[in-house]
Amino acid sequence: MSLRELAREANVSPSFLSQIENGKSQPSVATLFSLVTLLGAELNSFFNEEPESATSTTERRAGAARAAGENLLVSDEFDYARPWANSVFANRVSIVHPDHRSRIDVGQGISWERLAATPESSVNFMLLNYAPGATSTPDGQPVVHPGYEYGYIIEGELEITVGDETFVIGANQSVGFDCTIPHVFHNPGKVPMKGVWLIHGPHDGSGH
Repeated sequence: MSLRELAREANVSPSFLSQIENGKSQPSVATLFSLVTLLGAELNSFFNEEPESATSTTERRAGAARAAGENLLVSDEFDYARPWANSVFANRVSIVHPDHRSRIDVGQGISWERLAATPESSVNFMLLNYAPGATSTPDGQPVVHPGYEYGYIIEGELEITVGDETFVIGANQSVGFDCTIPHVFHNPGKVPMKGVWLIHGPHDGSGH
């Protein structure tokens, strides 16, 4: 697929798509969903990965233990920045330190941080950050995609419109809904919104 063809299908200009590709511009949530769908990609592949040089406290401790000739427990081999290194557990368990989270900035004061690095393609486990006044789409238009979405607000508040209904939820409140219903998010407050989000659905290359 050419850049012009992809831009036409995504309803954006070729120059804007080129700027996204070169890291000079950020796609909106709606444009990101559209690109994922058109490219048959997984949302996880759009997250920026941390450099391999990032070294966790556990790695340093394990390295020191090996140098001293000490025996290590399996837990000592754990890399807090990336999944298990042991081949038996590779890609099955993931603990991510806050300093090592991969991230997507989708503009409008919105970012998604990946909370787990497993290869499960039908699940996205993320920390959502919405600046005051931020809306998930530039024009406030709702989006749809396959699956179900679940969220828990840590701090701030989030206005969620699903279909014809609008809800405002705050800290310690949660929500779940069918993503095939048109929906849009907005932070109506004066402080940033932070929430834990889980998007789950059958992976067919057309959604999260």
